[in-house]
Amino acid sequence: MKTIDYNAEAALYLGRDWRSALEQGSRRFPSAAKAIRFALEEVPPVSLRGALMIVEGRTYSPDDLHALYDDAYYPLGRKADFEAKLSEPSEH
Repeated sequence: MKTIDYNAEAALYLGRDWRSALEQGSRRFPSAAKAIRFALEEVPPVSLRGALMIVEGRTYSPDDLHALYDDAYYPLGRKADFEAKLSEPSEH
């Protein structure tokens, strides 16, 4: 697994394959963590097939994005964790 600075700026390319992702151009994020969260929580799965993320000159594949999101060092809260907290019974 490649190492990453989750706070570094990121360029995210999305598309059904890598060619369409490059043709559509990148979307810029202030941090790799935010780009990863957007890709895995907001983007339709079909657009992840050709996804590429570039951070500090390194390229990350869709599999890398999933691994980075699941990594213990991923610094942001995950949507599933937030939704689980909302469904917990509240104590009154």
